[in-house]
Amino acid sequence: MHAYYWEIKHLHVLCVVLSGTGFVLQGILMMLRSPWLDHRVTRRLPHVIDTVLLASAIALATLSAQYPFASPWVTAKVLGLFVYIPLGAIALRRGRTLRIRMVAFFAAVASFAWIVSVALTRNPAGYFAATGLIG
Repeated sequence: MHAYYWEIKHLHVLCVVLSGTGFVLQGILMMLRSPWLDHRVTRRLPHVIDTVLLASAIALATLSAQYPFASPWVTAKVLGLFVYIPLGAIALRRGRTLRIRMVAFFAAVASFAWIVSVALTRNPAGYFAATGLIG
């Protein structure tokens, strides 16, 4: 492994925790209809965290030679992001009603949890593999 692999991996995991926690907190603010959801820090900090998260993911993929479409579990994580990102946008900004936003929020949290489970198990089925439903 590259000399900085473990440092980058720890940074990546830290950003996953910060991103997930931040999203849940934003979801709570959304459900409470709090004006804090529109605060400058609440709107900008997630972009900084997610940029570092993405950069560290790319670095890890490069250093470990595990790329989407070459490594099934990495492909699953990327496809999961294509589900999570629009759901998160609907939940926090784009949903027309509180009900739509709440449904999107819980679906986004479930997809985030699935992405994490794929990473932890290195199995494209993630937590579904443990249930015996898939994989």
